[in-house]
Amino acid sequence: MSEKPSVLFVCVHNAGRSQMAAGYMAALSGGQVEVLSAGSEPKDHINPVAVQAMAEEGIDIAGNTPKILTTDAVKASDVVITMGCGDSCPIFPGKRYEDWELDDPAGQGIDAVRPIRDDIRARIEQLLSEILPAKA
Repeated sequence: MSEKPSVLFVCVHNAGRSQMAAGYMAALSGGQVEVLSAGSEPKDHINPVAVQAMAEEGIDIAGNTPKILTTDAVKASDVVITMGCGDSCPIFPGKRYEDWELDDPAGQGIDAVRPIRDDIRARIEQLLSEILPAKA
């Protein structure tokens, strides 16, 4: 990994899970990680319930825009986290890949999205402990 590790979060629509994960990674890493997110079939806008769930945590993802997954984004990343997008993510040697099985927040109410959000936070905290050097 380079000086500043980069993590790419990928889900189908890049409107919920990957956006929440990117929001947590940016906030919890304190700028020590380069954060990217993308989707294999991006929607036009972020899921408003995901925005609401993250706002409850003090993290604003409302201004984010879903992006299409590109080969360049995968090449530029040290860690690639997929969330329900199957085989649509290109594989490159030397990258760390993880597939996080998470429920899709699309069409769900806030009470269903909160546990997904909380699961994502726990996974982000674990990932940060693995990719960032321990503080002295």
